[in-house]
Amino acid sequence: MTIFSKIIAGEIPSYKIAENDKFYAFLDIFPLVEGHTLVVPKIEVDKYFDLPVDYLGEMMTFAKPIAHAIEKAFDCNRCGISVVGLEVPHAHMHLVPINSADDLNFTRAKLKLSAEDFKNVQEKILSKL
Repeated sequence: MTIFSKIIAGEIPSYKIAENDKFYAFLDIFPLVEGHTLVVPKIEVDKYFDLPVDYLGEMMTFAKPIAHAIEKAFDCNRCGISVVGLEVPHAHMHLVPINSADDLNFTRAKLKLSAEDFKNVQEKILSKL
């Protein structure tokens, strides 16, 4: 069971943004910037492009209102999307408020936010959904 499956099952707490029968979205606890959100399928598949075909399109449809909410909640040019998938063997998509392509540089230092900061970020996004 991956850490993401444990988060989906509620065994590990998360700052949930959205959920349906196939997908779960929550704040990345090692964010590049405030608002950095992960979208994961509820099935355990390691590589993004090994997901069933129907999941690929449905994942983007699930992510779309979240991306719009992120754009409204944070001072950014747009919500960037990245599929890196090296850190956890469970397919996932990163939604990140960006102003330049460099804002999606995953080698940069991650933010260290308090629980209160995460709750504030969560509320900002949820208020725009």
